[in-house]
Amino acid sequence: MKIILLLPIFFILAIAQERELDWWETTIFYQIYPRSFKDSDGDGIGDLNGITENLEYLKELGVGATWLSPIFKSPMYDFGYDIADFYAIQDEYGTMEDFDRLIAKANELDIKIVLDFVPNHTSNESVWFEEALKGHDKYYDYFIWEDGAIDENGNLHPPNNWVSVFRKSAWEYREEVGKFYLHQFVIGQPDLNFRNPEVVEEMKSVLRFWLNKGVAGFRIDAIAHLFEVDKELYGGRFPDEPLAGNLEEDPENYNYLDHIYTKDQDETFDMIYQWREVFDEYKEKDGFTRVMMTEAYSSPQLTMRYFGQGDREGAQMPFNFVLISDVDGSSTAAEIKYALDKFLTFKPIDKLSNWVAGNHDNSRVASRFSPELVDGINMIVLLMPGVAVTYMGEEIGMVDGYVSWEDTVDPSGCNTDDPINYWTASRDPERTPFQWSAEPNAGFSTGASTWLPVADGYETLNVQVQSITERSNLNVYRKLSILRTKPAFRYGRYESVAFNNDVFAFKRWYNGEIYIVVVNFREKSYIIDLTYFDNVISRLEVVISSIQSPKNAGETVEATRADILGNESIVFKVL
Repeated sequence: MKIILLLPIFFILAIAQERELDWWETTIFYQIYPRSFKDSDGDGIGDLNGITENLEYLKELGVGATWLSPIFKSPMYDFGYDIADFYAIQDEYGTMEDFDRLIAKANELDIKIVLDFVPNHTSNESVWFEEALKGHDKYYDYFIWEDGAIDENGNLHPPNNWVSVFRKSAWEYREEVGKFYLHQFVIGQPDLNFRNPEVVEEMKSVLRFWLNKGVAGFRIDAIAHLFEVDKELYGGRFPDEPLAGNLEEDPENYNYLDHIYTKDQDETFDMIYQWREVFDEYKEKDGFTRVMMTEAYSSPQLTMRYFGQGDREGAQMPFNFVLISDVDGSSTAAEIKYALDKFLTFKPIDKLSNWVAGNHDNSRVASRFSPELVDGINMIVLLMPGVAVTYMGEEIGMVDGYVSWEDTVDPSGCNTDDPINYWTASRDPERTPFQWSAEPNAGFSTGASTWLPVADGYETLNVQVQSITERSNLNVYRKLSILRTKPAFRYGRYESVAFNNDVFAFKRWYNGEIYIVVVNFREKSYIIDLTYFDNVISRLEVVISSIQSPKNAGETVEATRADILGNESIVFKVL
């Protein structure tokens, strides 16, 4: 007779939840913009050796992986996102030997290195593009070319109305071949033709080259732009894109058009799945997972397709930008809740969410929300269910720096041709040098000047000061990075609530251990009844509090009458 053992459902769930988590599922990813992290040689530009020398700082933060913005050979029109040689290191950043030392030191500290992969385009100074201009058939087909349009007066115009992300026409004429090439970003970034199988194989070779060098994965840049519509479906010419509907918008701005032919094409997702197969080749060889992150400011429905489809796997981390694109310091608690819950609602049940509050393309947390909310946002990023991603400087509450029109170098700002309003488009303010100390240049560089000016106030807002200040953003961050290793945050369930317009809270719980995170987004104080959450019935212990809070770890409050002060953020443990 066969005996069937019936395990309680809760026991089965516990077994499933307590599976051994992969390295990327538990770590904090820390984004470094190499040009601005640490200058080791006094030229005013951050470099690889500057990163290597400061990996211990990341270890002390609780960071287990760092993603580096592009370090490849480039003329630097877009500061590394215009890559001239995908297989070489940019001279300003160091040498391949320096990169090897970085990998070796990171391995010693058990810190993974993730690189930026920029597949959509190359540089117009790359050998590939130069050979294309010489008529080399192979490399000519690496790019997207189109005949111009001739008006009734015989004047030559771009092939259609497509607009660059950085303003103005997305087409540039080259006399050498008598055609226009497509550049969805700056003129110096000609788009690659992924309908050409040789391009597909070339870019897989790039991935394998760096995987063989020891990197733990890639963040895929601007992935939504990878494919354009197949022009053969439209009589052999790329069609105009429709207007977005805002006729008050400047026609030269990207938002003037609805980009139905140049963004989010179906073929893009297939390419992601192909790259994941390359990553998995390496896992099959050594059992170590290589992680893929994708950057796409798209709808939730489209974002979820990056995870995979059917039996095909895609990115482990399609970036979740809701804390950047959906909310800011003016948002209500309900809007915060709606934004955070959205990704959790749409994602496949067997995939992890991820939380990103800042990056090199968007205003810093302290400037977009407020300096008083830095700890609260870091609590959300580090304690919500899923993977945490921190942009360098968010742990100390760095603010956007002031960069004058004369000092502006970002093409997004320069292309506005507007010395008054350039700052609304420029990404320079969030890229100013990292603030290490009160020394000249914030301890970033011993040089006479830096590639961008250091932000004002660095004398008191820096790592050195915050390291020795008991109540500082940095020390709150360090405590959060330790707390997030608890089972309640690795395996626990999640529930959230907006108690009113200003106070947002969420609960994490697992095996009887319950934590409540409360963030007050305004200056007004409230008495909050936290027994709204199930099994929260008595007293709560303060575990971590924001630097504005007078509450200390170990203090207790009544769950029915929790006094939440203005701009206060607290992690409570239920007693």
